[in-house]
Amino acid sequence: MALPGSGRGPAAEALAERYLVDRGLVIVARNWRSRRGEIDVIARDGATLVFVEVRLRARGDYGGAAGSITAAKRARLTAAAEQYLAGRHGPPACRFDAILLDALDMRRIEWLRDII
Repeated sequence: MALPGSGRGPAAEALAERYLVDRGLVIVARNWRSRRGEIDVIARDGATLVFVEVRLRARGDYGGAAGSITAAKRARLTAAAEQYLAGRHGPPACRFDAILLDALDMRRIEWLRDII
């Protein structure tokens, strides 16, 4: 039995990827997982490596999509990014962005840069 809303996460991530590519970013990895956490999208914006959190929240309760990126979530993102970068010689400039959606509609995407 499918959970309510299942399938919306992957659809939101695919929409976010198209949005980023349309704005000149190059997708490096999708749903990168480690024991420390998961990064929804890793992309390059020129010479900068961008770790992207995709959040879909149809309701605005409790701060909506932006409010769902808690301090604990930011800590997991940072830890996962550190593990992704481990062992790389001279890691590139990095930043953490968020793609926020309240519907599966590219016109309603909010792109926040440097969330951490």
